Amino acid sequence: MFTLPDFPWDRLAPYKQIAARHPGGLVDLSVGTPVDPTPEPIRRALAEAADAPGYPQTYGTAALREAAAGWLRRRLGVAGADPAAVLPVIGTKELVAWLPTLLGCGPGDRVVFPELAYPTYDVGARLAGAEPVAADGLLRLGPLRPKLLWINSPSNPTGKVLPAEHLRKVVAWARERGVLVASDECYIELAWEDDPAKQPVSILHPEVCEGSHEGLLAVHSLSKRSNLAGYRAGFVTGDPALVKRLLEVRKHAGMMVPAPVQAAMTVAYGDDAHVDEQRARYARRRAVLREALERHGFRIDHSEASLYLWATRDEPCWDTVAHLAELGISVAPGDFYGAAGSRHVRVAFTATDERIEAAAQRL
Repeated sequence: MFTLPDFPWDRLAPYKQIAARHPGGLVDLSVGTPVDPTPEPIRRALAEAADAPGYPQTYGTAALREAAAGWLRRRLGVAGADPAAVLPVIGTKELVAWLPTLLGCGPGDRVVFPELAYPTYDVGARLAGAEPVAADGLLRLGPLRPKLLWINSPSNPTGKVLPAEHLRKVVAWARERGVLVASDECYIELAWEDDPAKQPVSILHPEVCEGSHEGLLAVHSLSKRSNLAGYRAGFVTGDPALVKRLLEVRKHAGMMVPAPVQAAMTVAYGDDAHVDEQRARYARRRAVLREALERHGFRIDHSEASLYLWATRDEPCWDTVAHLAELGISVAPGDFYGAAGSRHVRVAFTATDERIEAAAQRL
């Protein structure tokens, strides 16, 4: 029987109650949930597909798979993106949690993920009965041969970007040992640095994988870049053999993205303009919040991409959480993401312009 850690966000509730007592109300920067409207063309596509009496396709419609593959080629430079190797999923958190199980991981297998990481990588290993291993750097794994290796770039929580050279080494190391690599790339269009070396790159990019997707999976989400968190919409792609295996299991398990959501996804992946507009909103909010935090005495580490600032006052993270709660601001303690985050907090800039400005004024 697997054991799961306590749900971490429950520990934050008392601090949110303190923050909510502020005269100006709570500024919640703890969870990176979108607050801006879902783009109108996407909502229209959902509504027009609302008459859906039949079961949807687990594999997704041909139009959806082609739209996703087109987006991979157009925006991420994945020249070999194949619609046949695209599989829609019911939000990528669901996939992260169940991927080890779907790939046949179990007792005696190891699932490796970054030391600072989204907690669901650990949970997914436990659900499968496998051993979760938090480790940064291939050398630290030594003779360990995991069945599945997660990477996450841009990182949640740190916003760190792994350069193409590093990803090439990961792919080569994994292929030499027969290790499957899953790359969580849901923030890949949300980069903030002009330096080309700090631009996120997909594990499926030819510079990384040498044109072969063998042993590789990439996970993509519409939640952040298209304000579709409420739709639960994403996809996994990569090695055609692995995608086929996932498709067969998901067919048996009834894991189907609703037909109206598939229609909305098709429109979302075919349109870049709404993503550029949303990215500009986040860039403005990020600039305001970063300046305010640094003025208040914080240091910002990494944070080259994603929707978070990885901030520290060089004190225990819960002391920082308490300090900001007194100002009516709620943030996520860094130790939610691993012991290595014990002196940082994760600050989301997904709140409205008005709430971001309120936080800046309080700081």
